[in-house]
Amino acid sequence: MDTGAALVCAAIASGLLLAWGLPRWRLRQALSRPLSSAQLAIIERNVVQYRGMPAAMREQLQGLVKRFLHEKTFVGCAGLELTEEMRVTIAAQACLLLLNRSTGVYPGLHAVLVYPGAFLVPRKQVDAGGVVTETRQDLLGESWGDGRVILSWDHVRRAGHDPEGAQNVVLHEFAHQLDSESGSTNGAPVLGSAARYKRWSETLARDFALLQRDTYWGQRDVLDPYGASSPAEFFAVATESFFEQPHALAARHPELYAEFERYFRVDPRTWFPQPQWQEAEPHGLVYGQWQ
Repeated sequence: MDTGAALVCAAIASGLLLAWGLPRWRLRQALSRPLSSAQLAIIERNVVQYRGMPAAMREQLQGLVKRFLHEKTFVGCAGLELTEEMRVTIAAQACLLLLNRSTGVYPGLHAVLVYPGAFLVPRKQVDAGGVVTETRQDLLGESWGDGRVILSWDHVRRAGHDPEGAQNVVLHEFAHQLDSESGSTNGAPVLGSAARYKRWSETLARDFALLQRDTYWGQRDVLDPYGASSPAEFFAVATESFFEQPHALAARHPELYAEFERYFRVDPRTWFPQPQWQEAEPHGLVYGQWQ
């Protein structure tokens, strides 16, 4: 190989090494810096689960938040000016789902779009005769298979302040992101073995049918009625209840709670005091279907 060719090969190799190594170096640098006192105060204020965590789990969540903030792009929509409180709050709530789990930080997600409040999206409905009707629907959030999550900041902010009772649009939409990692958004995320899929399917199918029955008859459940619309929405709604109303979910759906405890590898009951009552109020908020 002549000198010129050798120099070209060396330059190509150097460029490839730089392209591979620079992002990893930047990530290490981001993870090496602690969250600021202002960022920690935001998590303490807006993530009610964080307040009851042991110190080691708090540190783990902080590390996940740093990686989320480093890797994901946030976009303000409809004139919303993004603030550090919005970014940190969304990252911390989303990363609750990743604690104690050997996984990437939503590797398929690239951007989080944030609206000031509920947002309108176009919908097409086709009736039995093939007639197409175009409508617009108010939504609090959507999770897309192309690497986007869309959220209403007003509802994100509210969820972090209401222990054992609020719905949480971040938990809901990021549960869809976990669900999609299996290659199909059907209420069964990556579980790792045929035996676990069998137990998961049996438990969730039974409780999904119970929720459909209760919803049909207008009976209350700790699970939001929206979860009766499909297995994917059932998983997302149950994820909300697992992290937001763990005592009530464990009392009403003990086998479902046990499956989620095995999957998420945490027991959120330890983060909350034992409540004096177990019934959940109906909510009726609307989320977008998985796209």
